[in-house]
Amino acid sequence: MNFKPVFIICVFLALVMSGCEKPPLAEMENARERVFQAENDANASLYAASTLERAKNALSRMQDEADNKRYDAAKTYAAEAISLADRAILDGRLGASRVSEEASDTSLVPELRKDIEDTERNINGARYNQMVLDYDALDKEIVNIHNTTDQIEVDQAMGRHQQAMDKAGAVRTELAEINQKVAGAVTARKK
Repeated sequence: MNFKPVFIICVFLALVMSGCEKPPLAEMENARERVFQAENDANASLYAASTLERAKNALSRMQDEADNKRYDAAKTYAAEAISLADRAILDGRLGASRVSEEASDTSLVPELRKDIEDTERNINGARYNQMVLDYDALDKEIVNIHNTTDQIEVDQAMGRHQQAMDKAGAVRTELAEINQKVAGAVTARKK
């Protein structure tokens, strides 16, 4: 019996069978749709940007593998892209919820007002002790801080939680800078 023709037929069938493997079109399309949803989810973009970026990278690798006819790897990257896109959407929702809770916290504005009062006392103490500071500029900064704090209350009432948190962070930074100026004037006077 001649095994050569049988061997050639087996090799030919193996090549045909491997060439018949088809790309995982459904999985790839699902991955594209999920990543697209995550990209268009404002919370995912804002609070889960790194996870979203990883999902887009997995999608790109999926396409590269499919183009190179490595369909098992393409299917794996499609699953990874889907998982990461879903995670980005979930993390985005959690991030938005966290910010919403923090911003709607009724203690946010009272805490800021207390910090403003403390800073005003520091300025008045420095003024009373005739420290060298630009009190007109400091008074203007305090007025602006009060106005911003009023805006924070409005933002909270209107449900604009991210804006409230951003403004609260800016107010805290400004208060810290003012307190540093006062502390610097005290230190300079002691020398």
